[in-house]
Amino acid sequence: MAKVSNYAEYLDILGSEYQTVKQEYLKRVVDEELNIALKYAGAVLIEGPKWCGKTRTAEERAASVLYLQDIRKNKFYAHTLDNSPADLLEGETPRLIDEWQTAPILWNGVRFEVDQRCEPGQFILTGSAVLLDTRGLHTGTGRFARIFMRPMSLFESQESNGSVSLASLFNGDKIKGTSALTIRDLAYVLVRGGWPDSIGKEEKLALRYARDYVDSVINGDISRVDGVERNPERVSRLMRSLARNVSTMANMKTINNDVTGKDNTDIANEKTIASYINALKQIFVIEDLPAWSPDMRSKTALRTSSKRHFVDPSVAAAVLKLSPDGLLKDFNMFGLLFESLCIRDLRIYAQSMEGELHHFHDKNGLEVDAIVSLYDKQWGAFEIKMGGKEEDKAAENLLKLKDKVNTDEMGSPSFLAILTATEDAYLRRDGVYVIPLGCLRN
Repeated sequence: MAKVSNYAEYLDILGSEYQTVKQEYLKRVVDEELNIALKYAGAVLIEGPKWCGKTRTAEERAASVLYLQDIRKNKFYAHTLDNSPADLLEGETPRLIDEWQTAPILWNGVRFEVDQRCEPGQFILTGSAVLLDTRGLHTGTGRFARIFMRPMSLFESQESNGSVSLASLFNGDKIKGTSALTIRDLAYVLVRGGWPDSIGKEEKLALRYARDYVDSVINGDISRVDGVERNPERVSRLMRSLARNVSTMANMKTINNDVTGKDNTDIANEKTIASYINALKQIFVIEDLPAWSPDMRSKTALRTSSKRHFVDPSVAAAVLKLSPDGLLKDFNMFGLLFESLCIRDLRIYAQSMEGELHHFHDKNGLEVDAIVSLYDKQWGAFEIKMGGKEEDKAAENLLKLKDKVNTDEMGSPSFLAILTATEDAYLRRDGVYVIPLGCLRN
């Protein structure tokens, strides 16, 4: 090791000598979002679940890095945070501060530095949990851009060929494409999930990532987020209930009864279960899909409940101990999880267009699985069906929605589409698109 003049220099060299060889970086949909944010915001905060690739994506753009969880530098960081925390912000820019929430004092420091430097692209912060105690912290308004990052979509993991883009649907372009994914392939990518480190691994190893992620949540992460000790068995029961009710609007009473069980072996009230659910949201395990409330032609009562979803469908599969082959034997659950898989990808693609995703359900029973709405009032609707036999009913629902929405206020839909597990993309005679998930991209 080279000679060094001080402890900080020693730590920098030690860190460089311990660098591991990283696998090839697979491009992410948020790459462009991050590039844009760095051009106008002084600091960019990337949030999302553990293992989704936040740090790796940030490293691709960072000129220097502060790894707050580097145990080799614990004493140095603790000393500097107590005595001169601003020193940790010095470095080439953009400077990455990884897992910033472990040292909240740095937030105000970053804000101050951004104000002083008056230049965009100074810092990138990553975080795997929502900080609960924000007393004394500046909101960051005008200094921070926020980006939410999820596990990989099928296009990012290079399993969707990307022959049909969401942008092209909004533009009214003609579509054409054929998915190479079989039903078995879809079962596999669903159970494996979009965890970057699992991509390209042999199946037996790749399937371990989601299972280990769930184990980590149950046995530690959910309690560490706010320091409240939670019963791992109860967390496990709750996650199994949420998994069984994925892609549904199951209410708190249903979830609570499911957790308690017929044998009353785990007595819990709805307030307790709600606190557990909130903790799971704080570490980005749960990402429910909110309801869409458009202006309607007539006075139609709308359901306002969110649909239950995990941030990645592999979490539900891991909780239920489902393998790809096991999933093929339970097509009812496969259908629910396939919908959740589609929702994950649609969220990622919609976000890249500054769009939002909702579901629609009125009191008369009309349901549409996904509504993509953009800032300029453009919107499009998806029904999600695995097989071709369900396409006619799905198209009927989409056309009913089009007739019910007040297009004078909301505008006409840019497209109506059925997202499927089939092979070919095409336009039906009624104007509804059929698009295999294995063809879709942003």
